Amino acid sequence: MWKKETLPSEGFVRLPLILKLIPVGRSTWWAGVKSGRFPKGIKLGKNTTAWRAEDIRRLMESFQ
Repeated sequence: MWKKETLPSEGFVRLPLILKLIPVGRSTWWAGVKSGRFPKGIKLGKNTTAWRAEDIRRLMESFQ
């Protein structure tokens, strides 16, 4: 079950929130990003990656 109400309508979200919303593991998520199944993140810093909330919302809607 998706929890869209916890996803902001716009802005960026980090991986811990995404993994709470989409039931996959961290390594599965990164493999999906690499293969193109999941949206590519945006580097905000050397060790910081975030995703557009709109992209994650669109991904969640595509699974329904």
